Amino acid sequence: MAELVYRPVIGLALTTFKAWDLKIDCKGAENIPRSGGAVLVSNHISYLDFIFNGLAALQQKRLVRFMAKESVFRHKLSGPLMRAMKHIPVDRKQGEAAYAQALDSLKSGEVIGVFPEATISQSFTLKSFKSGAVRLAQEAGVPLIPMALWGTQRLWTKGHPRNFRRSHTPITIRVGEAVEASRDTYAGALTRQLRERVQELLEAAQRAYPVRPRTPDDTWWMPAHLGGTAPTPEQLRAVEAH
Repeated sequence: MAELVYRPVIGLALTTFKAWDLKIDCKGAENIPRSGGAVLVSNHISYLDFIFNGLAALQQKRLVRFMAKESVFRHKLSGPLMRAMKHIPVDRKQGEAAYAQALDSLKSGEVIGVFPEATISQSFTLKSFKSGAVRLAQEAGVPLIPMALWGTQRLWTKGHPRNFRRSHTPITIRVGEAVEASRDTYAGALTRQLRERVQELLEAAQRAYPVRPRTPDDTWWMPAHLGGTAPTPEQLRAVEAH
């Protein structure tokens, strides 16, 4: 039943992206296994990231079940679709049920998508990673697949208006080699290693990105350390503290 809904949604997404004339550059998709369970781990800079992660997996004929915050499943439009596509709702106060559902899916050979930063990074830099993705992979005995996206923040991100015009926006996707989730390795250490791999992929995606801000007003989507005007992690922490 899930695939009866999932595949038409993918078709709609591809048609929409063609209408927007997005320039999607995806490399490394062959690192996603064609069969068996796996945990895809990505940075998070846009409300649309899960769609582009899913497109990378589609090259390997895989459908990804994403773990997403429970409020998305309560929305009158997205909720029925998310449930029909067998995505996994996460209640941050009671995450045990989501963890158990994801674990069952992995053991049955599904691919699970996780954003270990938990929320969108408004600085467009990597936040700290939670260890849930690593613990899932260790317990299920499946590999971790690191990924990075760049450019998706220009379409729709937290604190900025949506840009769904025919804007020719480049989207860069990089998928890295699998990280084995050995049960003999401390989850915290493996989480740090995984974050380092995602950071390397993010930097590679940024180097490959074909455009730079056109005007001073267009620098908002670049992180401060690359000359942009996005808030720094320190500035965001100061705001949260108040």
